[in-house]
Amino acid sequence: MTQTATELPAALQEIVDEFAELPPQDRLQLLLEFSNGLPELPSRFQDHPELLEPVPECQSPIFLVTEVEDDDTVRLYFSAPPEAPTTRGFAGILQEGLDGASADVVAGVPSDLPLRLSLTQAVSPLRLNGMSGMLSRIQRQVAEKTN
Repeated sequence: MTQTATELPAALQEIVDEFAELPPQDRLQLLLEFSNGLPELPSRFQDHPELLEPVPECQSPIFLVTEVEDDDTVRLYFSAPPEAPTTRGFAGILQEGLDGASADVVAGVPSDLPLRLSLTQAVSPLRLNGMSGMLSRIQRQVAEKTN
């Protein structure tokens, strides 16, 4: 099955569905669980923070970098402080939903992903804009590394 402009990759769709199935008051807790699940930054990036790109749209300091393997598999890495759980949660969603996907799949993720998470009542539009900033940087980096 090919992904259309409005469809999400299966892993991201599962996450979106998980948020939608919860009552609104429980969605923020799920976001915090994604925050706790964000993997540590590999030492090759911890030792060279200049390799990561800042995401100024986020209210908290977050940095990211993508790698595209020879088979077009995308790997995502994030650096976000523990005291920024919302930002870490968004990074965790993107990491879980897109890490290991193909470059084409990552490029095809629609820009309205943050709105699909059913979090508009739980977090501010400014925070959702931060997740949009992360996604656009990921997609740009992947495009630069595959062209």
